[in-house]
Amino acid sequence: MRTGKGVAVAVIDSGVNPDHPHVSGVAGGVRIDLAGDASGDHVDRLGHGTAVFAAIQEKAPGADLFAVRVFEDRLRTSSRALVAAIDWAAERRMRVVNLSLGTLREEHAGPLGEALERLARAGGVVVAAAEADGQRWWPGSLPSAIGVVMDARCPRERVDVRETSSSEDGRERDWVLAASPYPRPIPGVPVEANLNGISFAVANVTGVLARRVEGVSGPLTPEVCRELLLGAKNTRAPKSAPERERTTKSRTVPPQEPPGRKPPSRP
Repeated sequence: MRTGKGVAVAVIDSGVNPDHPHVSGVAGGVRIDLAGDASGDHVDRLGHGTAVFAAIQEKAPGADLFAVRVFEDRLRTSSRALVAAIDWAAERRMRVVNLSLGTLREEHAGPLGEALERLARAGGVVVAAAEADGQRWWPGSLPSAIGVVMDARCPRERVDVRETSSSEDGRERDWVLAASPYPRPIPGVPVEANLNGISFAVANVTGVLARRVEGVSGPLTPEVCRELLLGAKNTRAPKSAPERERTTKSRTVPPQEPPGRKPPSRP
């Protein structure tokens, strides 16, 4: 039974609260400021990163999760910080990088794409939002990233491979991954009242993927990850996520619009 044991995952977000009951351990971390400079304070002061961290850890309890804090007092950062954060992960040979955020500004696609290429040369891959509110997000729309869309009809333990129309300029691939927009449940709190949105669809994909990557050697590419997920149809989930994992291939289905959803932060 796979738990993601030994898989290094970088969670680029607002950091993590190591004392939160849904967080079972933190392998390490860093803070990246707006200028792209690093320091040691990766403690979460906003709560968003902790919820993302917990959603991943729920599905891959054996993975080594690192908190990369790029947010300060609000859910906004700079493209320079994102590039530096991805480079930090590449230098430490992270296998999966969770990016529950992105930018609508296509002029940032170039520098972010170059950072993804450096990560790919180190053997890792980024999971990021490809679309939200009908708009393309970067770097999740790049072919070198695993792009995610949200679908409230997906169970939290499931990831769907959805076919899309590839762009003529080759900047998009012809598939994305669809996942639930809901984080780990909080006892006594209705699902609709909890945090929800594309950020957690990305985290749910990362958690399932980290479990599938366990024991896999060689560089991870979006295509390699897609095949790993398609081969996971009958894989049982670990005890911390007892629901059955099921990965399917289907046509693109427009994501549902749950109330209160929050789009990724915009550098």
